[in-house]
Amino acid sequence: MLLLTKRCLGAMTALIVLQGCSTPTNQLSSTQAERVKVRVDATMDVSSCAWKGDITGSEGHWYSSIFYGNDALARGAMNDIKNQASELGADTVLLLSPLDFQTSVTLIGSAYRCQK
Repeated sequence: MLLLTKRCLGAMTALIVLQGCSTPTNQLSSTQAERVKVRVDATMDVSSCAWKGDITGSEGHWYSSIFYGNDALARGAMNDIKNQASELGADTVLLLSPLDFQTSVTLIGSAYRCQK
């Protein structure tokens, strides 16, 4: 019985440690990142925009779904892609199809500078 209690305590400790490691880490890093527009409109006209690069935003690990819902992981991935767009000097991201897994979320898009 004592061995079973030690195993349960060990398992609970491991889960608590993993939870600390799985906190969604991606927060918006600047007010410029807050202003980045993320679009999923396939008909968006980018002819007057300057392409800044392709970017990938992601959040989550193999154990993240134990502690966080998909909404928190999606928010972290969105923050990550906005931060990267901001670093490139972009103000708009045109998202491709999101890749959502059970344990993480990954967004892929093209960053543009559309405002003069």
